[in-house]
Amino acid sequence: MSGKKEVVRVKDVMTQDYAMVDGLVTIKEALDLFKQKSVSVLLINKRHEDDEYGILLLSDIAKEVVAKDRSPERVNVYEVMAKPVLSVEARMDVRYCARMFDNFGLASAPVIDNGQVMGVVGYNDIVLKGLL
Repeated sequence: MSGKKEVVRVKDVMTQDYAMVDGLVTIKEALDLFKQKSVSVLLINKRHEDDEYGILLLSDIAKEVVAKDRSPERVNVYEVMAKPVLSVEARMDVRYCARMFDNFGLASAPVIDNGQVMGVVGYNDIVLKGLL
């Protein structure tokens, strides 16, 4: 009997709980998209080949717009988003993904392979789907 555990990979637990958006949209438009698509993460598209993806969470909007009493109609996503975003590969072991989240203070990250977004992964996905 071997004591080797089956490796659970990020691709096994990732979700499609995100929407893509342009950095020029307003926070109001972004909030509408959060609601319409029922997503917890907005990923900001690259503007060109040498650009990087960005990420916007509701907590970013709370800290940078609500807490600072800024108008959602007058603030653009690019002013609030985090960029470049730390991403994980689909084949990464979820244990290493969880450690990376802890090391960098992340709660979620896009799953990117060959420059393309495959999904997103968060602590909830790792714990609820990743433990055997």
